Amino acid sequence: MSYTHLSREERYVIYHLVHFDLSNREIARRLQRAPSTIGRELKRNARCEENYWYGDAQSQYEQRIRAAHEGTHQRAPEVRRYVETALRARWSPQQISARLKLDFPRQPALRISHETVYQWIYQDAKRGGDLYSCLRRAHRRRRKQRSRLRATERIKGRVGIEQRPPIVERRGRFGDWESDTVVGRARQGGALATHVERKSRYLVAVRLEDRTSGVFMDRSIEAFGAIPQRYCKTLTADNGSEFVRFKRLEERLGFRVYFANPYSAWERGANENTNGLLRQYFPKGCNFQNISDEEVTAVVEQINNRPRKCLGYRTPAEVFWEHRLALAM
Repeated sequence: MSYTHLSREERYVIYHLVHFDLSNREIARRLQRAPSTIGRELKRNARCEENYWYGDAQSQYEQRIRAAHEGTHQRAPEVRRYVETALRARWSPQQISARLKLDFPRQPALRISHETVYQWIYQDAKRGGDLYSCLRRAHRRRRKQRSRLRATERIKGRVGIEQRPPIVERRGRFGDWESDTVVGRARQGGALATHVERKSRYLVAVRLEDRTSGVFMDRSIEAFGAIPQRYCKTLTADNGSEFVRFKRLEERLGFRVYFANPYSAWERGANENTNGLLRQYFPKGCNFQNISDEEVTAVVEQINNRPRKCLGYRTPAEVFWEHRLALAM
């Protein structure tokens, strides 16, 4: 028979039977418990057997459980101060764990793993604390990871970035683009499809009513309507589900689509940087359903006419369209 802790109801019964002067063995028989369990309960949670109160006993039990879950590291004042100070300075649990070893090299008792710090934060959140707000994602609890298909399985016909022509990496010509989405609030908040030309940093963006692949492709094809086809050579995308139907871009616009490696945002650096500029106008959590196409167009024009250090303080619009005019002459 597996062991179970005494419940609040059992402590209520013990309280009354003790005051009827029943022996520990008799109380145990009535509760179908071991006599040692009753004796240990009275010893732990009462000043003397005549001074046992079930409410206080339950409170003491719950405090011991919390303390056991926290662990000895968290009860050490120096560790608690160090971890809380570092968290409020926006250090990650991994950084805190590593720095403890550097700052206290001769005190192995002060070692603490990053997983312990995470558990500490989540337990603090359950008690109403705010340490979770110091995490980058500010989640109150650990989110379950859903099993997902690998990108190579989800996107049929996917061609990796390693097969992309070297001239694209060198930014040696116009017409090579990077693509992504800027998402809105939750799943119903719409999104932006963003496409950035690598050499000029010229932005083409359009509002999406939802994040399905069909809408992404249709709206992106419309957005490229004003771009000459000779400027549609390659497109480097991430591995999101919105690119499942990437063949439509190749068929309609003449692009050759390549995919970056998973979790390698730096391989689309121009696009990621431009998305950061868009977040100045459309912060995280905004609802693109409440934003008009005209507002998006106005923001895109502002970004394309903002001087860039990487372009010698010329604007993306100047670099992109002057090249087009030069070819036409």
